[in-house]
Amino acid sequence: KGLPAVLEAIGKMGYKGVEFAGYYGWDSKPKELRKLLDGNGLKCCGTHTGLETVTGDNLKATAELHAILGNSFLIVPSLEAKDAQDWLNLAKRFNEIAVKAKTLGMRVGYHAHAGDFRKLGDTTSWEIFFDNTSADVIMQNDMGNCMSGGGDPVAILKKYPGRSASVHLKEFGGPETAVIGQGVIPWAEVFQVCETTGGTSWYIVEHEVGDDPMGSIKGCLEGLRKMGRGR
Repeated sequence: KGLPAVLEAIGKMGYKGVEFAGYYGWDSKPKELRKLLDGNGLKCCGTHTGLETVTGDNLKATAELHAILGNSFLIVPSLEAKDAQDWLNLAKRFNEIAVKAKTLGMRVGYHAHAGDFRKLGDTTSWEIFFDNTSADVIMQNDMGNCMSGGGDPVAILKKYPGRSASVHLKEFGGPETAVIGQGVIPWAEVFQVCETTGGTSWYIVEHEVGDDPMGSIKGCLEGLRKMGRGR
């Protein structure tokens, strides 16, 4: 409801960037949005954007918007597929999009949800997709979502070296509104892989539960600082 005030508060907390999932009307004035980011010491470190926005002629418009915002990571947050063949088809489609995006200075990726780690035959849809996409397609694993679906986030990070340019840090387990550090995610192992073989440029905090979102993301940052991150 008040994006300028939210960005100011986030910057004062000590965060270094934000990933958009909708622009609250500000995509019609991207230069002003960029000024808001710059004025609060924040970078745009990604966007969650529908598949249709990176397809066909829409890709160029999306790339132009994010070039103004200073972002090159275009992450599709969800996909629909009925079976393994659909996932193979999507992998092929993403490879084609990645080639086009690269010519525009952008990278395309896919974000993890719990269902991506549930068994599909003797594998998972996540593995079908990333086994068949090129290194140019970002694997944006979400640690909490991965564990919620029965996956092992550390094993997934290790299986795809160099693919984790952007990852979501979300807690799993612990209290209902647990912030980072209060659950069971093996954070030390996550950081070790991301900072060695993962190729990670951005850790993105995501917290979805409770009625105090600003307090929650502040708590997440404090949790990260206790583990030597988020400084």
